[in-house]
Amino acid sequence: MADRLFLSNQADSIFSALKYESKMEKNAWARIAFALSLCKAGKEVDLSSDTSGESMREASFYGEFELLIKSLIRLVYQRMDITEDEFFSSKSIIKNHIDNGSTLIEKLYLQNGKSIDNLLSVLVKEVNFGGRQECYGQMFDLFLGKTVLNKKDLIIELNNNAIHPNSHLAIMGSPGVGKTQFLLKLLTDIRRGSSFQTNFIYFDYKGDVVDNEKFIELSKTQVYRMLQDGQALPVNPFVLPDYSDQSISLSAREKAESFSSINSKLGAVQKGILSEVIKLAYENRSDKDIRYPDFNEVYDLAVLSYQMDNKKDDTLIEVLRDLSDFNLFWSHGDEIPPIDKLSNRTLLVDLHKMPVLKELVVYLIIERLYKEMSVLPDSPIQNGRRTIRTILVIDEAHNYLSQKNIFLQKIIREGRSKGIVVFFASQSPDDYQQDFFDFQSLLEFAYIFQSRGVSPAAIQDILGCSAKTAKDLQVEISHLEPFQAICKGIDKTEEFIKFTAEAFYKSY
Repeated sequence: MADRLFLSNQADSIFSALKYESKMEKNAWARIAFALSLCKAGKEVDLSSDTSGESMREASFYGEFELLIKSLIRLVYQRMDITEDEFFSSKSIIKNHIDNGSTLIEKLYLQNGKSIDNLLSVLVKEVNFGGRQECYGQMFDLFLGKTVLNKKDLIIELNNNAIHPNSHLAIMGSPGVGKTQFLLKLLTDIRRGSSFQTNFIYFDYKGDVVDNEKFIELSKTQVYRMLQDGQALPVNPFVLPDYSDQSISLSAREKAESFSSINSKLGAVQKGILSEVIKLAYENRSDKDIRYPDFNEVYDLAVLSYQMDNKKDDTLIEVLRDLSDFNLFWSHGDEIPPIDKLSNRTLLVDLHKMPVLKELVVYLIIERLYKEMSVLPDSPIQNGRRTIRTILVIDEAHNYLSQKNIFLQKIIREGRSKGIVVFFASQSPDDYQQDFFDFQSLLEFAYIFQSRGVSPAAIQDILGCSAKTAKDLQVEISHLEPFQAICKGIDKTEEFIKFTAEAFYKSY
């Protein structure tokens, strides 16, 4: 059984050029070429006998999609008896489609002005990548509940690009007032309304969502329970769009800043050490098929650096040791391949059993999502509706909003054009009053459930109402009944709306 195949010289040259232009790795382009050819040529694809190009390893091509790819081949070829060598070798079905697909991609690239963005936009329409099919112009008109005053349906047009500058949303209120049930209802509506093509990544801090089997089933969510049953999250935070020296150096510095923003005990010296050992970890893998390191490798190099300098273990070593020992993220040698695209998955990350590192885990996942987002083409708009690709859901956000997460800030500022949306759930409007970032002005949708001791200034900023109205609402918000909420007015005739929020358990 072959563990690699050799590309044609033409395919190798095309992928090399595309890698240079797009900063996407060759194996990613090979999968795209395969998918395009399988879609267009099917089992009538021409045989490719040219093996003068670069080799490609089986694991690098399949990634996490081995089962999907083999199933697609069996479906197209109407055969269940396909051997492993027929699947993947230098005389295989996959080899034929990769080589054929490379020429199809080259034609599309030339036809679309030699623009990578245009090429990717066209390709997204042609093939279903990684199980996702873009739902162009999908209308997310979400039923929120009934207004208290006149019992009218309250509906928002979440992704109406003409009305709303973004789709970021926040739900806030004290524990036990219904905000989680409301959030689950909205997420389920979105998943089902998009035929499960709009994804979400949900950080469950309290563990009160992970056991909601009905929600997990209806939303088709994959659950990862951190520090439970030895389950690791199959995500590698060191994956980069490209592995140039500049990208690696920048990523290393960003990782160091991430660590220090979460742990104030990490000073300038420790940040410098961490940055250097991360760069060295990448360098050690420069001649390997898999270019990104894992936390085990980074930890070992950090320990070696401390030993060589006769330094005692400190906070940096402790954090890296925890990341390594707890097996939180994907490591080399794991049987399950790492997730190739976070934005193509619907995940619930259960953090409630973690005594430490919750915020750091979230930070690293958000960083990885931002890196993916930065190379996505703009999400399509059709009939005034912008396609929503992925929703980042941060529950118990009051534990996190004070952290200076530069990648979360970038997603909030830049995510609109990419179809990446953030949903927050927190305890009070005051949580969004941060000096370092203006969360309030970038939250298009905000729903205030019962909260006590809320400042009028926070209410005014969140709702955009007058100071007098905010002062009056301060008392009313503290006395709201469970599932009652206050939100912005729909038009200029009303400063706010009081409504009874629909619960997940009532809708489903």
